[in-house]
Amino acid sequence: MHDDDTVYQVVVNGEEQYSIWPAERELPLGWSPAGKQGSKQECLDYIEEIWTDMRPLSLRKKMEEGGA
Repeated sequence: MHDDDTVYQVVVNGEEQYSIWPAERELPLGWSPAGKQGSKQECLDYIEEIWTDMRPLSLRKKMEEGGA
């Protein structure tokens, strides 16, 4: 694949998991914009910077409560 001139946006779900999605497409159910748009690499770099804990939110909460 050659140059990808698609504008992407960073999206986040209810478990605080991040992904990228083409900005012109309707978001899939359960995902919301995370406030960053740009090239694929810019979006991936942003996710790498902000998504420091890969555990789903429900697991983090359970572990904080001492349940895991």
